[in-house]
Amino acid sequence: MQIEQIYTGCLAQGAYYITSNGEAAIIDPLRETQPYLDRLERDGVKLKYIFETHFHADFVSGHVDLSRQTGAPIVYGPNATCEFDCISAKDGQEFSIGNIKIKVLHTPGHTMESSTFLLIDENGKDHAIFSGDTLFIGDVGRPDLAQKAAHMTQEQLAATLFHSLRTKIMTLADDVIVYPAHGAGSACGKNMSKETVSTIGDQKATNYALRANMTEAEFIQEVTEGLLPPPAYFGMNVAMNKKGYDSFENVLDLGMRSLSPSEFEVAAEETGALLLDTRKNGEFAKGFIPQSVNIGIDGDFAPWVGALIADVKQPILIICEVGQEEETVTRLSRVGFDNLIGHLAGGFDAWAKAGKEIDTVNRISAEQFAKEVKIGKSKIIDIRKESEYCAEHVEESYSKPLAAINEWVKDINPKEHFYLHCAGGYRSMIAASILEARGFRNFTEIEGGFNAIAKTDVPKTDFVCQSKVLK
Repeated sequence: MQIEQIYTGCLAQGAYYITSNGEAAIIDPLRETQPYLDRLERDGVKLKYIFETHFHADFVSGHVDLSRQTGAPIVYGPNATCEFDCISAKDGQEFSIGNIKIKVLHTPGHTMESSTFLLIDENGKDHAIFSGDTLFIGDVGRPDLAQKAAHMTQEQLAATLFHSLRTKIMTLADDVIVYPAHGAGSACGKNMSKETVSTIGDQKATNYALRANMTEAEFIQEVTEGLLPPPAYFGMNVAMNKKGYDSFENVLDLGMRSLSPSEFEVAAEETGALLLDTRKNGEFAKGFIPQSVNIGIDGDFAPWVGALIADVKQPILIICEVGQEEETVTRLSRVGFDNLIGHLAGGFDAWAKAGKEIDTVNRISAEQFAKEVKIGKSKIIDIRKESEYCAEHVEESYSKPLAAINEWVKDINPKEHFYLHCAGGYRSMIAASILEARGFRNFTEIEGGFNAIAKTDVPKTDFVCQSKVLK
C-alpha cells in the first residue's frame, strides 16, 4: 500500500493517490488530470475509484474528466445528487482497492453530503482518514457555505458538524492518520495549520474544536465566530462540481490561442473581456496595457482571481510571461474560469514593440515613502487582512482589505491623494491595477509593502483604532 499526498500550494489543497496490489484510488483530484494519468501509467495500476469528500466550493475537481478518461466510477457520500453518473454511497459502505478498503463515514456539517473516507489496511486495521473539509489540522470546516442548499442556518449546520466529529471522527484510535483536503491559506476554514498531516490523537490534544469537554453550544459559538464572507465564486464552483463542466483539454485549447497585438486589441474591444496580466508586480508597475488587472501567477493567483473577478463566465484575455501560458490557463481552470479568449503572443513586450498605448503605476520605495509621508496628514490605506493590520501597522493608516475593494472603492475621493500598501507588494499591485482601471490616479503604491516600511523610521503601532478598520 502506498499513499501520496499531492499538495497544491496556490489553492492550499491536498489530493490523494492511493495504490494497493495493482489498483488505485484518487481522492479530491484537481481539474487537470494528466498528472494522475501519468502516475497510473508509471505505477502500472488501474484506477478503480475516484472519491469526492463533498461538492467543493473553492476549486473545480477533476472527477468528471478523470472518470471519462479511465472509466473509474465517482463516489460521493450520502445525500450527493450529481448530474452525471456517480455513486452516492451509504454510510458505512466499503470499497475494495487491492488489499485495502475505503469505508465511507458520513460526516455532514460543512455540507450535508460531506463524508470522511477511512482507509483500512491489509491487516484490517484503521490506518488513516481522508477528512475533506470536515476536519483540518487545527480547525474544522466552516458551516456557513451550504446554508441555502441545506435549508439550514449556519448554527444548525455547526451543530450537525459537532455530532459528526464526536460520533465518527473522535471515536477513532489516536494513531489514525489525518489527511485533510486543505491547509493554511484556504478560505474553507479560519484557523488551519500550515501542517498538512496529523493524527487523531494530536488533533484531540491541539484542535480547539475537538476539546473533550466542549459543549455543543460552545462549539457552535467558536466555529461560527469571526467567519468572513465566502468568496463570490464559491457557489459557481459548487454548481460546476455538481453538474459537470467542459473538458480541461477544450479549455486549454481556448487559452492557448495566440493573438498578435492587433488581434488582441480587436478581441478586447469586441468581447469586453477582462485583460488579466499575470506578470510580477514590479514588471507590471513599469508598464501595462491600459485597463488590465494584475494578479501575479507567482502568488495566491487562483484564489485572488476567484475572489476579485467572481463571475466564472467572465471572458478573459491573458497577458503573461512567454512560456507561462499553459500554467496560467491551468490555474484559471482550477477555479472554473473557462471562458478564455486567448493570450497575447509575445507577451507585453510584443505590445510595447507594436507601439500600442501603455500605462504605468506610480510606485515608490519604502525609503521614499518615509521621506514623504506626514503621519496624521497623509492618507494611508493598508489593504492587508484585518488580522495583519491589528498585529502592527503604520500609525493613522486605514484598514481596507483587498478582498473588500469593491465595497471601499466607492468611498474614495478622487481628488484626495493616498498611499497604498500591503505586506510585500503583491496585493497592493492588484489593488492599484483595479483602481487605475476604474479611473483613479490619485494614489502612490509602496514597493515592498509593510515588510519594507517596517525597516524605516515610519511610526508604527500595534494599537487598533477601531474607527480606521473597515467594517
